[in-house]
Amino acid sequence: MSVSIHRSHPAIVKRLKRAQGHLAAVLSMFEAHRPCVDLAQQLHAVESAISSAKRELIHDHIEHCLTDTAEAGGNSLAELKQLAKYL
Repeated sequence: MSVSIHRSHPAIVKRLKRAQGHLAAVLSMFEAHRPCVDLAQQLHAVESAISSAKRELIHDHIEHCLTDTAEAGGNSLAELKQLAKYL
């Protein structure tokens, strides 16, 4: 398996760091005994940010890596099936 950096990776890292900051804020909110509605709202924001990052990573992989695998004569269908577990 080759290690590669795609153009989308810096944006994904940025999105995940933002989610990490939101999660830290949620933990502080728990410690401050904030209302459950506020906690749920912030947890939803964290979850959305992570889902968005995952979606972007998967779409990028499908667009670039699977195309490259197919062009190189590899088994892109098997890789797509493996990737589908994370959708």
